[in-house]
Amino acid sequence: MTPELTALALAGLLQGVQYVLMSVPANLELGLGKTMSPRDPDRLGKPLVEQLSAPTGRLFRAFNNHFEALILFTLAVVVVTLSHQSTTFTAACAYTYLGARILYIPAYWLGLAPWRSLIWSVGFLATIGMVIAALI
Repeated sequence: MTPELTALALAGLLQGVQYVLMSVPANLELGLGKTMSPRDPDRLGKPLVEQLSAPTGRLFRAFNNHFEALILFTLAVVVVTLSHQSTTFTAACAYTYLGARILYIPAYWLGLAPWRSLIWSVGFLATIGMVIAALI
């Protein structure tokens, strides 16, 4: 397995960890009656995410943000791997992405501005770097 694929597998596991980090406090705050319901708007009054505390809402948004980032990162890993363009640079980019995503969780949860955005940028640039490296 290439280093990029290993980083992708670890990023998938990180998504699972983020799910637990978000869903446990969300269930404690909202109760199973709400979280296990069909979530009909007329029954709940407003979306569940709007009923969460600020820190748990941040965990929810960080979880969703990782889904969005994971799409582009997966594309980068697939392009690098299928084109046999894995290098020390692309491997470093892959692990930089993973490190940034790990740091992003507490930065978002704690509301660390502008650090959260800077950490996100590092992961994004690392991903774009992988794609560019595969093209040249």
